[in-house]
Amino acid sequence: MHKGVFAITTYTEREITQPVQLCDSNGNLNKESIGWARNPIITSNLTGHFLRKKKWNYWCVFGKDAMFSATISHLDYAAVCFVYTLEYSTKKFHEETILIPFSKKVVMSENVYDSMEAIHKDLGIFFVWNEDHMTLKVSSIDFGGEALKTDIKINYPTNLDTLNVVVPWNDNQFQFTAKHHCLPAEGEFSLGSKTFTFNPETDFAVLDYGRGVWPRESTWNWGMASGRQSDDVIGLNFGGQWTDRTGSNENAVILNGSITKINEDVEFIYDQADYMKPWKIHTVSEQVRLTFTPFFERKAYSNVLVVKSDVHQMVGHYSGEIQLPNGKTLVIDGLLGCIEEHMAKW
Repeated sequence: MHKGVFAITTYTEREITQPVQLCDSNGNLNKESIGWARNPIITSNLTGHFLRKKKWNYWCVFGKDAMFSATISHLDYAAVCFVYTLEYSTKKFHEETILIPFSKKVVMSENVYDSMEAIHKDLGIFFVWNEDHMTLKVSSIDFGGEALKTDIKINYPTNLDTLNVVVPWNDNQFQFTAKHHCLPAEGEFSLGSKTFTFNPETDFAVLDYGRGVWPRESTWNWGMASGRQSDDVIGLNFGGQWTDRTGSNENAVILNGSITKINEDVEFIYDQADYMKPWKIHTVSEQVRLTFTPFFERKAYSNVLVVKSDVHQMVGHYSGEIQLPNGKTLVIDGLLGCIEEHMAKW
């Protein structure tokens, strides 16, 4: 059983309201960037720190019948990109990963709202930014023995709050994470003869954009969801272990476009002997009391070059309660999302 232990539970995080650069002229942490913002106004101007810089753009799109995910990442010595699909009813799942060692062809942007691409003989991944939306275009002629083709438009509504946080371990190790939720998705992906569609009224995408300088070994939990519940559009984002004792966290709820930052660490409680058992996310103050019930486990293990990664990402539903600052209780009832444990040596 894993149960978080905290030296810090509550604290005050500074809200950043003006554009700022993540790093100073020496490539170390710019202390003016520490805090959180409702918009991605932090520029990821990473330099130096040879082999320690980690950069990624992870997209996950939740549809009525299936989910789609694509990632472009660079670990400073290799580009590692992966795509996976899951059909809920049949549990049909497939994932493909491409590794491009010492690649300079995959250029990671300094800003969240930028286009990116990764091209490999087995897989092509394109994230195309156009003013107020991102288009995901992914193709493979052999994705588990079938052809994959993806064309999904992800919209950024006007006045939608997003979560953008700088987490400081020290002056030389730090992370800017942008977690963007409740982004209406439209379009489709086809796998073989079957096509899965996305409706912007009911289906939503989540972005995990990361830029930072990491220690050699790291462990984290991440829980997230974006979806419609009755008349509300709700986004959940919770993190643990990697932010402990930093005075910063990535905990927030987005309700109908407005973000509530939770300035308290959360505790992830789950059984490492059986990840399919229900997980719990709690705060000491009981502001957050959630249970996550999985219906699918994605296992991703890699040990290539100097990279070792072990991921248990669960797909399932959140239920429980979150106390909002206005005194109201937000009841979560079967909201589709994911939760994970990730151990990395990179």
